[in-house]
Amino acid sequence: MSSFLYDLGRQAFRKRKTVVAVWLAILAVVAGLVAAFAEDFNDDFALPGAEAQDALDAMQLTFPEMSGASAQVIVVAADGDDITQDPYAGRIEEAVDEIADLPHVETAASPYDDMIDGAVNDDSTAAQISVQYDAGLEDLPADEVKDELAAAVDSLAADLPAGSQASPGGELYQVTGVHVSLVEALGVIIAFVVLFLTLGSLRAAGMPLVTALTAVGIGLLLVVFSTAFFTVNATTLMLALMLGLAVGIDYALFIVSRHRRFMAEGCDAEEAAARANATSGSAVVFAGVTVMVALTGLAVAGIPFLSVMGIAAAGTVGIAVAVSLTMLPALLGFAGERMRPKVRAGSAGTDPAPEAAASAGAPVPTGAPASGVHADPAATASASGSPAQPASGEGAAPRYRGMQRFYAGWVRAAIKVPVLTIVLIVVGLGLFAFPASKLALALPNGGGAEEGTPQKVAYDLIEEEFGPGYNGPLVVKADILSSADPLGDMDALADEIEDVEGVETVVLSTPNRNADTGIVQVIPTTAPDDPATEDTVERLRALEPHFMDEYGFATAVTGATALAIDVSTQLGGALLPFGVFVVGFSLVLLMVVFRSIVVPIKATVGFLLSVVTAFGAVALVFHEGFLAGPLGLTETGPVISFLPIILMGILFGLAMDYEVFLVTAMREEYVHGADARTAIVKGFVASASVVAAAAVIMFAVFFAFVPTGEPIIKAIALGLAVGVFTDAFIVRMTLVPAVLALLGDWSWKLPRRLEKILPHVDVEGEGLVHQVELRDWPHPDADFAAYGEGLRIDHADGTSVYRDVDVAVRPGEVLTATGRGSSALLLTLSGRIAPDAGRLKIGGMVVPEESRKIRREVPFLTLDSPEPEFIADAATLRAAAANPPDLLILDHADRPQDREAAEACAQLVRAALERGSAVVLGLVDPDADWMIPAGAQYTQMDLEAELLSQHGGAH
Repeated sequence: MSSFLYDLGRQAFRKRKTVVAVWLAILAVVAGLVAAFAEDFNDDFALPGAEAQDALDAMQLTFPEMSGASAQVIVVAADGDDITQDPYAGRIEEAVDEIADLPHVETAASPYDDMIDGAVNDDSTAAQISVQYDAGLEDLPADEVKDELAAAVDSLAADLPAGSQASPGGELYQVTGVHVSLVEALGVIIAFVVLFLTLGSLRAAGMPLVTALTAVGIGLLLVVFSTAFFTVNATTLMLALMLGLAVGIDYALFIVSRHRRFMAEGCDAEEAAARANATSGSAVVFAGVTVMVALTGLAVAGIPFLSVMGIAAAGTVGIAVAVSLTMLPALLGFAGERMRPKVRAGSAGTDPAPEAAASAGAPVPTGAPASGVHADPAATASASGSPAQPASGEGAAPRYRGMQRFYAGWVRAAIKVPVLTIVLIVVGLGLFAFPASKLALALPNGGGAEEGTPQKVAYDLIEEEFGPGYNGPLVVKADILSSADPLGDMDALADEIEDVEGVETVVLSTPNRNADTGIVQVIPTTAPDDPATEDTVERLRALEPHFMDEYGFATAVTGATALAIDVSTQLGGALLPFGVFVVGFSLVLLMVVFRSIVVPIKATVGFLLSVVTAFGAVALVFHEGFLAGPLGLTETGPVISFLPIILMGILFGLAMDYEVFLVTAMREEYVHGADARTAIVKGFVASASVVAAAAVIMFAVFFAFVPTGEPIIKAIALGLAVGVFTDAFIVRMTLVPAVLALLGDWSWKLPRRLEKILPHVDVEGEGLVHQVELRDWPHPDADFAAYGEGLRIDHADGTSVYRDVDVAVRPGEVLTATGRGSSALLLTLSGRIAPDAGRLKIGGMVVPEESRKIRREVPFLTLDSPEPEFIADAATLRAAAANPPDLLILDHADRPQDREAAEACAQLVRAALERGSAVVLGLVDPDADWMIPAGAQYTQMDLEAELLSQHGGAH
């Protein structure tokens, strides 16, 4: 990965105009697609397989006039007037006829219809007009039908006496727009300030904003474009905006910071950009993939709209990663040497951290880690978990020293009495479990809409004039095909339902035209998001066996309110499987990255503490009303049903990011010889400033969405802001050092068996460090087709296949290898097997980092194998002879299958040597050199004898 990103960063730097032009062209193309094909957002929360959804789907065939979207118009008379008298009654009847004639309206029911109960309130001060459309929300031209209905209602209101009110609302107004205010832009402004303070340069601070806004622009346009093919709700766009902006800025920050660090150490601009892309870019890829996996894991809930939400947000994060790895190096190319930090006169060296931290009395880095990338013998760069802060800008060194003292003091305080730190944090954050346990969930309704909107006005008027249950009517669908008296049975059914606890009244009970399906419209006593309404639904569903026995037909409870309850129930049931997925994934992931058991367990527990704290904070604000006024909440109550699973998914990704950026730095110090406690301090001081800056940026971006906007976004944004702050500053930067200090060396232990099984992941570009170290090895003018020292491959039981082998083959030379382990050596020299020890370059390419390239350029041919399909026949050998590779690897060369293969083998070797290629032959018989042309320079290696004699090397 680091090699690929190194090349990618260098190419983007060189071809900067093309790269920027491509991204701008993508932005323009996607914008054009949106203009041509995009549809409206649709907050229709469908749930295939749920009882309510199945009943709604069935009604499209049996009761089409009741299966489309609905709306309500509430009319409230002026004080002292009677809504049933003129001028109200006559004008409302006229309005009913006008609304019924509107496009897409199936029926408009008069509140004075004898078939309908409850459309006029008991005090005769308010009336409701029920409007039924001929299609669902997803199939209606939402803006047109809302505008037409609003115009009819405005006309009605204009003709009524002064002091009266008329407002449309209901399900139709679940189709919402997206509103981004200047308050949300405040988060970007704060991010810019933090970037400037961190990087010390206006130019450097602006680049992350440019790339993040570009990525977010493309991502959001793609989300809008997807409305042409999928049902997408407005929350999806806002979630993608929040997350894409936050991670886009943070990811670019890591790369720009590392770029300036490399430039401060003497690299030219192009080399610094390439190395920054390879080191911090590798961590960015890991971080982005982690967030994307967590978001796409939302599909485990089995709810389509939630899956679309997760995929859309994951796609935006993926675009942010791609832009950071390509457009950002291009912008660095435009800036060139102007990105080089200026070191104030009198500031020795490029890294004042050691001196500053030493003055604070803390053990700190005395230079770069041993694995640093070397720009020259005097210049090194950290390959630790997060880019160390460069001395940037005039006068930056004193500020940097001050920050180093601050972070050194922070970590020393955290690990001074680690048990006390751990207890205080765990107990303190654990207290949030009490409010978190009371978190009430529901899907959005008109009561949570913004003040002044038609939906909010209508919702409040209906609740005030009729009661809370009228905002969430239930529908009981009955299959009455077998009924001999449909009207009588529906009346009897209505009477029984009206006696159910929690039912206010039945306003309608009627069969359809074919008398095969009947509906009972039920008004509960409680609001649609009240937990008591769910109890009422369960009581109605529990009556189905009774209705089957009594009347002989099946029933189902449906309607928007029942569907919302089903969605909330399924989301609650999916939370545990999703939590298991997230926790399990984090354990495996971090075990691979850190080669430890303690670190993953500690990281996962910390993540759970952050999640509980976020849940608790949301409950305190949205349920208990704590700080509700300053945060712009007009009312408290349940939060969106999918908030817990969304928060868990996003916070998991971000928590793992901070864990990797911070703890990798500590691990690097430990593996390079520092004791456990010193490694914690050094790694923390090297990475804390950038981790803190990234967390502040994310907090600012998320929190900016809290004061304004839809309540759905408020709750999610608040949870993310609190979760990010808690996880970064309390868990990762305080609890984690304390736990690592308490456990000492045990923090970095991994059983040998697991060590062998788990794959190795190069998160911070150590592979690039290795490549750069071996760039001029064994010397700058070396001309070897293959060169290795101290090569060794071990069996699983610890014994060696071969060991302590040195190899040096120049172009035009032949190396023959025989004995036990010779085939393994040839596989190593062809890039198929990475040695367990030693250093190796093939054709100037470093193993194992460039093994993929080596495998493409160096074929491995064998003339004898237990697997016949791997044996190279005469035709394959002749084809290779027509264009020999620079390095020819031919195993079991003295064991051809027939004479024709033997001749083709000799022909291939001669052709390779004539071309000047190097040849490595594996022989069973050490004296079988018949295929080597006379006069050819070659060296014999007997690995069997080498191992038996335990000699130190062979050429």
